[in-house]
Amino acid sequence: MTDLKEMLKIKATDLDIVNQLITNPDNKQVQELCDLIEKFGGARAINEKATLARNPETLMQRLKEMDSPYVADLEWLMEQRDKKAFVSMDDYCKNILGKDADTASIDSSNAVTLEISAMQFFPWLMTQARQAIEKKELMPGRIIRVRNMAEQVEDNGDIIATALAMQIIGASYVESLDTRGTDGSNVHLGGPGTITGYFAGIGQPNDYPIKWAEEYLHYYTNYGIQQVLNVNPGTILLGYMMHRLGVDIKFKISVFVGNDNPFFILWTLMTARLFAREDGSTSLVGFNLSNSVNNETIRQANVIRKQLGLEKQVRFEHHITETYQSIVNQPYNRRDELIEIARAVPNISAKHEGGEIAVEEQREHPSNILEYFLTKQEILDNDLMEALQTNYLDKQQSVNLTARVLIKSGTSVIAAKNLH
Repeated sequence: MTDLKEMLKIKATDLDIVNQLITNPDNKQVQELCDLIEKFGGARAINEKATLARNPETLMQRLKEMDSPYVADLEWLMEQRDKKAFVSMDDYCKNILGKDADTASIDSSNAVTLEISAMQFFPWLMTQARQAIEKKELMPGRIIRVRNMAEQVEDNGDIIATALAMQIIGASYVESLDTRGTDGSNVHLGGPGTITGYFAGIGQPNDYPIKWAEEYLHYYTNYGIQQVLNVNPGTILLGYMMHRLGVDIKFKISVFVGNDNPFFILWTLMTARLFAREDGSTSLVGFNLSNSVNNETIRQANVIRKQLGLEKQVRFEHHITETYQSIVNQPYNRRDELIEIARAVPNISAKHEGGEIAVEEQREHPSNILEYFLTKQEILDNDLMEALQTNYLDKQQSVNLTARVLIKSGTSVIAAKNLH
């Protein structure tokens, strides 16, 4: 067996061939990426512009200059944070375990990040925050967005307000770029309704990967948006390469890519390792496992992740709930499995994409993943905004149900760090 494994060893001569391909002056793909980075002024200038763009004072000033109605909301949010209006983590735990409980005994070494998706409109976040104060709930430590980027820019500064709000509450967040096969470029996709059958990455035909990279650099340098969703093997490779070339890009891989077994996960993490910087850092901060994985998949994946030195850098983002329609067969809820695996595997996030089954099945309008692709005007025209916000708040309830059972089991959670 040992001899067989030795046969799989990648020889230095083979790595040399790959390096010759990458560095070849005639390599069109690499040259286009290098030209793009130079077009934006080089990696150092790109990162400096992004740092300035995400500065809280800069973001607030831009909102005030456009007379955004979200300025008052953000000022209220900062005020609530500063006066500690949100429940503290210690009090939250004692509300679950009893006022005399020793909360220091809760294991924080494998703390699970509370994650919610998708927060499409800034006002939803404000409603969520007010509810969290009223009901003494935790706000998630990680928030995913799938709203059209260009639309956000034109909507009273929604994109800027969200960027500032995430810094106020202390949560990481992910945006989803518009350059993807859902815009008609992939002639074989018949609209969003057919996407869910393509669990191998959403199509990025021909020149789209470079367009994706250019769109990323636009939003990174103009709005400081650093973390984006990645849905295609080609743009995943571009994300690795951009980071290696000095751009401080971060991305998470979508469930649509289909990391559904340890061999696929080995492929994903091995490539991250190969394109890591000299300091060992990678642009891959997390990836959604396919909905078909089980705890044995995660255990094996963790062994691979640890051996590659990526255990602390790359988060396994595991769907605990899913939208009621258009993505998985219901009932779907992985909370019990999470309690078990969280004791053994660190750096997991519990992603909540849907509400509780008992809640969803009673809704006149249950959650539907295809509605992520609706424009705001389509939502308003069909009088869906209130229903979609209700769907989002159902996910907030699921987040807190997961937090409660984790804490009861002795495992800590990671919520919005500036609030709790």
